Amino acid sequence: EIEVGGETYVWRLQRQPQWSSDVAGWRGMAIAVRHKEGQREAVLEFPPGPQPRYGAPQLKPSQIAPDLVATAIASAVTAGWEPLSRGKTVAIVVDATGR
Repeated sequence: EIEVGGETYVWRLQRQPQWSSDVAGWRGMAIAVRHKEGQREAVLEFPPGPQPRYGAPQLKPSQIAPDLVATAIASAVTAGWEPLSRGKTVAIVVDATGR
């Protein structure tokens, strides 16, 4: 759980940075987030960043800076995500800083 703008959100690491044949390259991590009392989820997609070394350990949620998650959630709300509304999951692309 994380608090952003006085609201509580629940988030999880949805996708590790990985190779993707769909985009012919690396895809960045993605986190899924929803309001604690809402149902509508947003998937926040980050850019790939540097390619991990072969055999590098998997990214853990505890390694993701809370400030980055908070900034990304605030950016999603600014971009029009309405976490307390009903509807399909929204995919929002953010930059490396979560904006």
